Amino acid sequence: MSKPISPRARKVRILATLGPASNTPEMIETLFAAGADAFRINMSHGDQASKVPVIAAIRALEQELGRPSTILADLQGPKLRVGKFAGGKVELETGSTFVLDRSNEKGDATRVELPHREIFEAIEPGARLLLDDGKLVLRVTDHGPDRIETSVEVGGPLSDHKGLNVPDVVVPMAALTEKDRSDLAFAIEQGVDWIALSFVQRPEDLWEARKLIGGQAALLAKIEKPPRSSGWKRSSRRATASWSRGAIWASNCRPNASRRCRNESSRPRGVRGGPSSSRRRCSNR
Repeated sequence: MSKPISPRARKVRILATLGPASNTPEMIETLFAAGADAFRINMSHGDQASKVPVIAAIRALEQELGRPSTILADLQGPKLRVGKFAGGKVELETGSTFVLDRSNEKGDATRVELPHREIFEAIEPGARLLLDDGKLVLRVTDHGPDRIETSVEVGGPLSDHKGLNVPDVVVPMAALTEKDRSDLAFAIEQGVDWIALSFVQRPEDLWEARKLIGGQAALLAKIEKPPRSSGWKRSSRRATASWSRGAIWASNCRPNASRRCRNESSRPRGVRGGPSSSRRRCSNR
């Protein structure tokens, strides 16, 4: 049996993402001993069955060490992507003009398909379009029902199906996809402590998630756009915590380093006044 780890006398908590190189029981224990307090399981990659042994390994480690950790299931959310290019890849030159349109023809260095009509409905002149995790930056100069003309502010290579983000406008899309609903139900069944919701733009995005969670886990809203209205305050109040640019802001959370074991209290780990669950209980003794 591993040596029990004493409560950590610090207010900051460390969230460790588990992936193919870090999801074995041995590595999870190493991360926990090194200071990880919570573990993020990314629902974007792998199937649900592959998450079962990872969750089981974390819970087994809690029992072995005599103190709880926290499991956060991070839902994928809707994915915005460009279409394909004739050669599979192009180079966008800074200062050039680049067009996104509704045509399904393969693209080139001057245009590419954007198969999301919601963006065409919401886009505004001057808005930014971030491509490939923000590596490329486009600025909208003109737009119509089926065409968005942009100026390339930061160029670089762009290949098939790269991701696109629209940080400056609210896109009329739901935060939960069918995959997310399935993954959320799976995560609740597995007894995770937190659900992270991606692509949160307005308070309504949280309503369905809270209903589906049904008080069985805490809800974390991932804020991936700059605040544009008072709706952001209402959004944060509907979530137990929010995650903005790498920081987690908890509205109803406090560190609780003195908790020793599961199966005795009624709140998720680290959550004060949070939703109750008969399956995940901790003691403050």
